[in-house]
Amino acid sequence: MAILDLQRSTNPTSDEQRAAALADPGFGRYYTDHMVLANYTEGSGWENPRIVPTTNFSLHPAASVLHYGQEIFEGLKAYRHDDDSIWLFRPERNAMRFVGSALRLQMAPLPEEIFLDSIMELVDAERAWVPENTGEQSLYIRPFQIADEPYLGVREAHKYLYAVLATPAGAYYPDPVKLWITPNYTRAAKGGTGTAKCGGNYAASLAAAAEAQDHGCGQVLYTDGAEHKWLEECGTMNFMMITRDDELLTPALGTILEGVTRDSILHLAAEHGLTPIQRPISIDELRDGLDSGYVTEAFACGTAAVITPIVGFNSPERGEETVGDGQPGARTQTLRQHLLDIQYGRAADRHGWLRRVG
Repeated sequence: MAILDLQRSTNPTSDEQRAAALADPGFGRYYTDHMVLANYTEGSGWENPRIVPTTNFSLHPAASVLHYGQEIFEGLKAYRHDDDSIWLFRPERNAMRFVGSALRLQMAPLPEEIFLDSIMELVDAERAWVPENTGEQSLYIRPFQIADEPYLGVREAHKYLYAVLATPAGAYYPDPVKLWITPNYTRAAKGGTGTAKCGGNYAASLAAAAEAQDHGCGQVLYTDGAEHKWLEECGTMNFMMITRDDELLTPALGTILEGVTRDSILHLAAEHGLTPIQRPISIDELRDGLDSGYVTEAFACGTAAVITPIVGFNSPERGEETVGDGQPGARTQTLRQHLLDIQYGRAADRHGWLRRVG
């Protein structure tokens, strides 16, 4: 279903203002002139997908999202290539995951074709907001869905609002990070919402992130909620490590988010002489590997973060621990550059991951 209704803003950002924003976009500081909206009502389905001027929208104080947290979102990027064409990276995976998140939160799933069409048409309408491909800049796209039915009974809502915002973005983690292995918090548990991309997961992560900052770390590394023994993921990223035997190890799926970047790296691993392995990884295996040198590199990955080198860990039990020589690993850097080169059109897209806008 293509979006047929395009309502142009009568007060668009000037060329000068947009150029200033794109010169130093940060992350989530500026927003494009237009956004996507669509509505769902039980019995009628999804209706009226449209592009409208970006503005506030009103909610009844009893809107279900405000009381029971029925909310999901996605994150993906649009990239400008050297020939000025604009491309999305694996948006089909985001569309599939959006459906999965909706089902876990007992929300009406948005058809994947509406998800894809809405993003393609919004980015096409806002081409001027896609930054040049310098400094790892891109247009970050945030589709989300909320329950906007005013109802205070505890049940799934019968009305939903779908929206898409877009914001020019620079590098999210410009520097390598150290991770705090939290003894106090868990991100998810079997049967929980760890596999869904919902706001509640991120709200619950803020205390752990603050704890990490208090211990000189840029992010947190979670262990499982049952035994506090098995590695899961970081606060906003999936976790991976490289061994002396050329293995690329990452925790198995089940309670963690099925990251698009994570999946892409697993597909690229063989091209870099690495054997990708998804399996349970214990905290003791990580620590023993650091002590012996068997674990040679570690990194975190996600859409916003791309690949962020991990240079150390901190924990109450062991204190400061260093990965390798404390510098970003060579293979981590090579993998990172390869992924970016595909996204920006500098390397061949052998997997058919890119989708051209317009």
